Amino acid sequence: MLDLSRLNPEQLAAVKHTEGALLVLAGAGSGKTGVITYRIAHLILDKKVPPDQVLAVTFTNKAAKEMKERVEHLVGRKQSKGIVLSTFHSLGVRVLKRDIERLGYKKNFSIYSTADQVGLVRQIVREVNTDSKKYDAESIIWRISGAKNKLIPPGRFTPNPTDDIDMMAGLVYPRYQSALKAFNAIDFDDIIMLTAELLEHHPLVLKHWQERFRYIMVDEYQDTNSSQYLLVNLLAAGCGNLCVVGDDDQSIYGWRGADVGNILDFEKDFKGCRTIKLEQNYRSTGNILEAANSVIGNNKVRKAKRLWTASGEGPLIDLCIVQDDEEEATSVVERIQLERYKKDAPYSQFAILYRTNAQSRPFEEQLRFEDIPYVLVGGTQFFERKEVKDSLSYLKVIANPLDEVALLRIVNFPKRGIGDSTVIRINQWSLEKEIPLFEAFSRVEEIEGISDIIKDKVRAFHHTLLDAAEAFRAEGGLAEKGKALFEKLKIEEEIFRTIDDAKAARRKVENVEQIINSMAAYEERVPEATLGGFIEKVSLMDEDRFSGKDKKEHGKDAVTLMSLHSSKGLEFPFVFLVGMEDEILPHKRAIYEDDSIDEERRLCYVGITRARQQLVMTRTLFRKKYGKLEERVPSRFLEEIPGGVLNVQQSGVVKEVTPEEAEKSAEDFFAKMKAMMG
Repeated sequence: MLDLSRLNPEQLAAVKHTEGALLVLAGAGSGKTGVITYRIAHLILDKKVPPDQVLAVTFTNKAAKEMKERVEHLVGRKQSKGIVLSTFHSLGVRVLKRDIERLGYKKNFSIYSTADQVGLVRQIVREVNTDSKKYDAESIIWRISGAKNKLIPPGRFTPNPTDDIDMMAGLVYPRYQSALKAFNAIDFDDIIMLTAELLEHHPLVLKHWQERFRYIMVDEYQDTNSSQYLLVNLLAAGCGNLCVVGDDDQSIYGWRGADVGNILDFEKDFKGCRTIKLEQNYRSTGNILEAANSVIGNNKVRKAKRLWTASGEGPLIDLCIVQDDEEEATSVVERIQLERYKKDAPYSQFAILYRTNAQSRPFEEQLRFEDIPYVLVGGTQFFERKEVKDSLSYLKVIANPLDEVALLRIVNFPKRGIGDSTVIRINQWSLEKEIPLFEAFSRVEEIEGISDIIKDKVRAFHHTLLDAAEAFRAEGGLAEKGKALFEKLKIEEEIFRTIDDAKAARRKVENVEQIINSMAAYEERVPEATLGGFIEKVSLMDEDRFSGKDKKEHGKDAVTLMSLHSSKGLEFPFVFLVGMEDEILPHKRAIYEDDSIDEERRLCYVGITRARQQLVMTRTLFRKKYGKLEERVPSRFLEEIPGGVLNVQQSGVVKEVTPEEAEKSAEDFFAKMKAMMG
């Protein structure tokens, strides 16, 4: 018999309910993985279900591996043999390998990688449009992927006539799908779509898998899309023994096709199903949970539940109000140092969470300045991002015209019609004449084999750099000059011109904006600030990555920096939730464009519930935009947190206060906030 004594009453009920449909609403930190693994073990050890009749599906290989290890620990490796614990895609491949021939493919099909997809789409775009450079292959693939996730085949795909990329996707999609089939290949979205098609239109195939899997469990059900939803429903229609585990309050992937309606409507889809709520939290303190419950309770369309803990209230949540984003970074890093000293805690217990990756820049700089190891999860370090390196290369050439690596990077950024063949000719000529490449650009009229039109473009580029260098020698601040240069170069327009995904383009523009903010911060720190000094600072940050000094950042003892989306499923003793301002969290797009405040609130809830012992929130009174301070409005989510759990601090200074003082401070703060918001 399996020992179930470690389970609480709700967990035990979920484990023992094995027949029929079951919806387990598992709040953050409520032990959902344990429920799934104990349920599998109970089926095998106590109910004597053959292991090969059990299917558990999740979203990542890491989660599937963890489940497998836990099940093996409970039932033994021999007893667990035959259980299918897999991702959706692994399950799809298993089904397709057996019967894909019924769909007109051969059994030895290939699965195209992203690079394979991009190459094929580019080829098709060139065939259907002479101006192929106008269309970004990855944007087209994204539109096709969205259609496949909604089970829309090429024949039923209706593009938006006002959207050029959508219209091109409409032309590419049928040709792309035909080409894949001709090459006996599928892509990752096909794995689920074709599996669903195979089961839906071939009853014998469906019957085989329904008889094979008598007990089905799905983890993170709130993250399923339309194709995954259909796949699960088809398989479960035979036995009816479907258990889905998830939390609608943690549905934060709507932008990539997840449909929170799948979990909200489960009880309608499976009449008579049992619903069990896991509300006891084993991760966070009472005050953290009170804040999380209060925030998420403002979403109108959700399954009612309230997290609680037996571990006590814990410390108040610190809300630090600082002047600007640079002071925000300084105060967070100082607090990390203080808590590390007081609690003798390793750096790995600290996490800084933010809404957008562009927010990482001041924290990266401050951590490096203090020589604190950190690891950036789910993103590229700020100064390694392409748009940042492209823009910085202008500043590098202005500071040092002999920096030929930077010069070659910006010759045709933004696009100015100077092609690779021209650059090669100029470079060869500079080598022959033994002169710097920058000087060779100024003497382009002496170089043979380049047309007069192209020579004019080269001269214009050279004059742009000379004018910029003169501007930087004049009086005025570095950030102001940098902003003027980027505006003259029309870098923002170039990003939006070359990247058709508006959301991705906005993120890149925000990163370029952060370069100016970094220059402004450098000026504030260094009285005699120079462009050369700023470039030297940036270069030394790069040097750390190659000198070996940076290796500890990727070890275990490092502060974690990550976006809120990347943080889901993780937990840390100390969490800093930064940028608690409207237009950041919630994001301005959710406020003004797509009305997705509910998902932003869920994102805030996810951030709050990552914290185990201490949660610190920060907001700024002002935030730099292209080096200039702009007044900020507090996040509307702050007003949804009870004042009694907040310890409001000015400029990040830690001050112990009573709950009564904290509540009064919070009330004053929110009164000011309401006045600011009108």
